[in-house]
Amino acid sequence: MKNLLLIGCALLASCVTLGEVKAAEPGWSPVIVATGDYRQELEKTPIVRRPYRPFHFYGNTVRRMHYRGTPVPTPRDLITTGLFPVMARNR
Repeated sequence: MKNLLLIGCALLASCVTLGEVKAAEPGWSPVIVATGDYRQELEKTPIVRRPYRPFHFYGNTVRRMHYRGTPVPTPRDLITTGLFPVMARNR
């Protein structure tokens, strides 16, 4: 129980402290494989201005390096993409 409380506090603190940094970054897109007009729009957009997308490791890493200075995803990124609940379910 202590571990869950500690994890919850850490997640809350990271969300609060990273709020301003996150505001300038592009949001997340649920589309994994873009097609049609959306694909053309993405190809015309510079890579640092494209939205983050699940499983697009290279592009997401480039954007994190550009906006945050580190390629490591935050806990918020794992929750946003839905990877964290899958990891927790496997425990």
